[in-house]
Amino acid sequence: MRRRDLLKLLPAAALPPRSLEAQQREAARTRGLPPLKITGAKVITTSGGARYQWAFLKVFTSEPGLYGIGSANNVMNPWTVVTALEKHLIPFWIGKDANRIEDLWQASYVRSYWRNASILNVANGALDMALWDIKGKRAGMPVYELLGGKARDAVPKYAHADGRSPDEVADNVRKHMDEGYRHVRAQMGGYGGGGMIPPGQGSRPETGFTGPAFDEETYLETIPRLFETLRVKLGRDVKLLHDVHEHLTPAGAVEFAKRMEPYRMFFVEDILPPEQIDHFRRIRQVTSTPMAMGELFTHPLEWNPLIAERLIDFVRCRVSAIGGITPARKLAAVCEAFGCRTAFQEGGDNDPVNQLAAYHVDLSISSFGIQEENHFPPSVHEMLPGTAQRKGGYLYGSDGPGLGIDLDEKLAVRYPMAEPGNAGDPWTVVRGMDGSLVRP
Repeated sequence: MRRRDLLKLLPAAALPPRSLEAQQREAARTRGLPPLKITGAKVITTSGGARYQWAFLKVFTSEPGLYGIGSANNVMNPWTVVTALEKHLIPFWIGKDANRIEDLWQASYVRSYWRNASILNVANGALDMALWDIKGKRAGMPVYELLGGKARDAVPKYAHADGRSPDEVADNVRKHMDEGYRHVRAQMGGYGGGGMIPPGQGSRPETGFTGPAFDEETYLETIPRLFETLRVKLGRDVKLLHDVHEHLTPAGAVEFAKRMEPYRMFFVEDILPPEQIDHFRRIRQVTSTPMAMGELFTHPLEWNPLIAERLIDFVRCRVSAIGGITPARKLAAVCEAFGCRTAFQEGGDNDPVNQLAAYHVDLSISSFGIQEENHFPPSVHEMLPGTAQRKGGYLYGSDGPGLGIDLDEKLAVRYPMAEPGNAGDPWTVVRGMDGSLVRP
């Protein structure tokens, strides 16, 4: 990236001021009130009555009855986040001014000296969401009003369609279209699907790995044929997406992007692992297939060059994983300056609090692109009243003050989170024919 483009990031990322109406309403409600201090916080863990591994942060203030909720969700290392919060960060936050969100975010960011890591980002993001929730409740306004008000009427989202064959995938995409979705992500057999050699088949070491094995060339042949079928059967009315999940080599990624160009993708997601993002320059030189990247990003130096050099079209970070609403707004402003759009990541392990944090940012920014769909069982809607609702291809929050969501602690306790030591999801440990790991 050229130095002058890097320097442009700072003035270009300057956030617009909150609307005058929002400032006046907040000032009217808080005029004459005493300073607001953080008096305590606790971590609430739960499974939500399903398979989830969720941790939430509840922050209490010096104003009786005023508290905020934040997402501290990291599905692979949930108890590590819990320990970081309880042993290190909560003691640091007690007594701090709850109104100074930016200042407290920066102080939490640098207090550990080493920064931009997945655990501490999620922990800081939980506090950040809780403080925005508190500020909105005190002002009597949804968070999106504090961020400048609505830039759209609702948040468009994309659905997920899968299947064992191209025809089955097409049928499932059609079901989502009939529900009102204009954007659908299509996979075939889950992550890596379309590129897996069945167990025991193919040329393998004599006494080695016998499970399903990822083969890049098989993937490069199968997935473009899937999307050819989808376009023939469904036409151009649906905007199609696909998640590679970082399984390709750089050379394979370039070839795959070229092969997907005829199918007019809305975007291809995570075509490269984060360690190989420099190869986006090669992809941009040979194809116009739109690129989305960032599900694993935690550091601005990962996304800033890609955005400033206009090498990606959508940034796919998870709001909690980059530190909450405060950094997500700044990321959205950088996107606006360079013509990139947001597509904040949800995923099946995500929770309603983080979903609403993304929702409030989505509603209020000009660089919004699309929001990933996520839905929750009835037990979660009961436990977390105010969980966003899906209607057709759009997401709707409650419009209550703050994030517009609450947490029933008695129900959360009824659904305990799994104890440490579980093996995690096997989809992160995919192997090739020779038994070597294929990085997600």
